[in-house]
Amino acid sequence: MSTRLPVRHEPILRMDAHDGSMVLTFDDGPDPLYTPHILRTLREHDVRVMFFVCGEQVEWNKDLLREMADDGHIIGNHIWTHPLLTKTPCSAVRSEIGRTCEIVDDTIGESPAWFRAPYGAWNRNVFRIGADLGMEPLAWTVDSNDWAEPGTRSIVRAVRDGAAPGVVVLSHDEGGNRSQVVAALRTCLPELLDSGYRITLPRRPGV
Repeated sequence: MSTRLPVRHEPILRMDAHDGSMVLTFDDGPDPLYTPHILRTLREHDVRVMFFVCGEQVEWNKDLLREMADDGHIIGNHIWTHPLLTKTPCSAVRSEIGRTCEIVDDTIGESPAWFRAPYGAWNRNVFRIGADLGMEPLAWTVDSNDWAEPGTRSIVRAVRDGAAPGVVVLSHDEGGNRSQVVAALRTCLPELLDSGYRITLPRRPGV
């Protein structure tokens, strides 16, 4: 029987790192148009990342989720319909988060160990439900601002300027036209690796 997780008061924002490692994360997918291109680039550089998926996206893209997991990426919970949880009734929050855990578990045989609140909107209720379901809350240190579709060069610059040991980078593989994200990753990933950064997966506190 697993140990009950403590209820946090704020999300984890970065990882302890002394070796130049950093974490890349992608939200809102899986998306059949953009996620495969991201996976291809990650394979080319033998890199593992985190994908925070929405349950409604998984429902239509189960094979793609299996591909993500088979490649060794961490699958996190990004809630079913991407709601603003701080404005959502408690029962609906539990349903949205729980349904996403269930469909991920049913699809890849493992329930998410991490979750991320849409829009970075957390409150006590959200932390409590996440802990009840055995997940740690992970936010981010660096926002690539790709959600605003600012252009590939702007996304690359945001990631490059924010790069540092222990940072968690936020990007998106769904939720709009993510062709800029695909192009930016092709540029910034080899740059980060050539600069001595290691792209790693986080370890849960106490593990």
